Amino acid sequence: MGQPTNLYFTLLPLLLCWGQGSNREAERSSCNRCDLRLSCNCSRGGFTRVPMVTGRALTLDLSFNNITVVTGDDLTGHVPLRALSLHGNRLAAIDPSAFDSLWSLEELDLSDNQLTAINHGWFSRLGALQQLNLLNNPYSSIGSAPVFQGLVRLRRLAFGGPALKELKRAALSGVTQLEELTVKANNLTRYEAGALAYVWPLGRVSLSLHGPFLTNTALASAVLGDVSYPETQITLEDLHLKRNESVQPFRETAKRRIRYIGFRNLSISDEAVIDLLVALDGVPLTSIFVDGVTLTGEGRWEPASWTDHKSIDEFFIRNVVVLDVFKFVSFLQLGFLLRYPRKVSVIKAESLSTVSRLVAKLSKLTHLDISRNAYSSMPRGCSWPSTLRYLNISRAKLITITPCLPTTLEVLDLSDNNLKGFSVALPALRELHLSGNKLLRLPQGDLFPNLQTLNIQSNTLNWFGRSDIQSYRRLQNLQVGQNKFVCSCDFVTFLQSGIKGVGGVQLTDGEESYVCDSPLYLQGEPVGQVHLSVVVCHQVLFVSVSCGVALFVGIVLCVLLWRLHALWYLRMTWAWLRAKHSSRRRQRLRDASEALLSFDAFVSYSERDAGWVETFLVPELEEPGETDEDSANPRAPRSLTLCLHKRDFLPGKWIVDNIMSAMERSRRTVFVLSENFVQSDWCRYELDFSHFWLFDGEAGGEPAILILLEPLSKDDIPKRFCKLRKLMSSTTYLEWPREEERRGEFWRSLRNALRGEEEEDE
Repeated sequence: MGQPTNLYFTLLPLLLCWGQGSNREAERSSCNRCDLRLSCNCSRGGFTRVPMVTGRALTLDLSFNNITVVTGDDLTGHVPLRALSLHGNRLAAIDPSAFDSLWSLEELDLSDNQLTAINHGWFSRLGALQQLNLLNNPYSSIGSAPVFQGLVRLRRLAFGGPALKELKRAALSGVTQLEELTVKANNLTRYEAGALAYVWPLGRVSLSLHGPFLTNTALASAVLGDVSYPETQITLEDLHLKRNESVQPFRETAKRRIRYIGFRNLSISDEAVIDLLVALDGVPLTSIFVDGVTLTGEGRWEPASWTDHKSIDEFFIRNVVVLDVFKFVSFLQLGFLLRYPRKVSVIKAESLSTVSRLVAKLSKLTHLDISRNAYSSMPRGCSWPSTLRYLNISRAKLITITPCLPTTLEVLDLSDNNLKGFSVALPALRELHLSGNKLLRLPQGDLFPNLQTLNIQSNTLNWFGRSDIQSYRRLQNLQVGQNKFVCSCDFVTFLQSGIKGVGGVQLTDGEESYVCDSPLYLQGEPVGQVHLSVVVCHQVLFVSVSCGVALFVGIVLCVLLWRLHALWYLRMTWAWLRAKHSSRRRQRLRDASEALLSFDAFVSYSERDAGWVETFLVPELEEPGETDEDSANPRAPRSLTLCLHKRDFLPGKWIVDNIMSAMERSRRTVFVLSENFVQSDWCRYELDFSHFWLFDGEAGGEPAILILLEPLSKDDIPKRFCKLRKLMSSTTYLEWPREEERRGEFWRSLRNALRGEEEEDE
């Protein structure tokens, strides 16, 4: 019993731990907002704990949630992770082993949380870390232990905040070199000399030392001395310089012969400006950067005019505010600072004409940046230094361009204005940037004989073509994307060819930038994927070819119909349908009164055989030449009544109606067949309807009588007379004898055929 009891008490803690771990796992929510690049954006998701995401994630953004703690298990299994952001949470505690599994992590952001201390255990396994942000946490001291020890690949480090009071000597121990260092220490009160001196080389340093510059200049001098190197770019933020005392720390930087210095959010008096220039007198400064400056005083700069700042090559100033502007004299006495720079930037300042006058005598000026100003117009003429090569007037409100522009320019940036045209010649220009305007077409290339790069994106261009490009003699790089293109056939063909063969010009902004805006059915389609049909692209050719083909087909069809006698069939069919429409009425009339039969036979013959009909047929049948003996003999031949078209058809009545009427009023139909009959157009068009009627199964007509005036076989009958050909094959026909002695028998046979039923009744 002892051993099972011991085993029970041994397993119980393990089971409890496992159960607690399972409960914790169940409490964690999941985040499925991961894209194909394995970047998971779980920002602003309301998470209170680190959510579960795929273990293959490369980037995990957990910023702006309500996470308060990171346990040792929360990030287990995320070995591939490259970037992790916990910015803007409520982090108060992080397990020392929380990041141990993140061997591949390169970027870590823990800023804007509630961490009261930095634990060196967090980073002990992050040998690949390159960027670390610890800003704005309530820790008050750094350096008690070498928290960054082992981060040999770290290149960007940011720490500090309103609560930081102390920097000890071991603050950056273990960090060998940095590209960028940011320290927020506005309330710093204790600094051990050398705390920031471990790092070399040091690329850029950003320091916020508002309090030390006001109350402890010795501390500020020590900090500046540790980070001042000739090649290090120093930017000082949130300074308030009033008197000579507040400028003293810059004497330490002057000893280090710094070359780059910048100020951001600077408040300074005119006296402090003079003291600063005196402190930096003779220092080989090449670049001065001022972004956001508030000036106080009266603007009297005379004491600084003797200082030496000939080494200044670049001068940038933006967002200048003058307090008590009515007491302020002028900036003109600071003109000596602008005698030597090659690059000058004046952002959100004076008018264009004023700027041109200020820089007109700067003999070394090559670059001038006057962007982001409210220029709405440009004067007709301006004075510029002959050395000016680069001019930036982007993000203004210019509507038109005038000859105010210097003709010496090689690079001109007029992006994000309201320009609708450009007609100023600039013979030396190599680069022209016109994106974000309202241009309807490319500027004329003749104005820029040396232009190599043209950027005209995001305008209102509908199209451009080969002739537009050819007007540029030396153009190599062209960017015209993100315009409202009309995808016509010419434009699509031109663009899909890659504008090859037009002086070697290349579209450098990618095919995805060229999208159709119209026609409507192509809106949003990339121009490179548009396929227009021949009907759309070659309408004139298509119509011409279609008409030609239609004409050819029509001619062939007409010939074919003529050869097949289709027209005859159509006419006969139409006449037959008309006859069928009234067939019942005629049949009823015919059955009701046999008296309607006015003729014994309807004779169909060719006009060329009319002589035989009138000479032989009519006299023999209608005038048999009776004698007294014949009149007494009941078997003697009686006269017959024949229907002849020349004699019995009603004038003015349609020929087909005459034929139909004659057929209905005749007992039989006699066809006088000969070569003339077969070749007769009249027979083909009019009398042949009788064939169509008589040989139709429902017409009710009696079999026709065929008379052959001359030898004629069925093969001599046109194929369209199919019923007649069939009748000749199945019916006995009468042949007109050439010998006179046989003609009596012929006439008897014909009479018998015409009176067949009548004789049988007798």
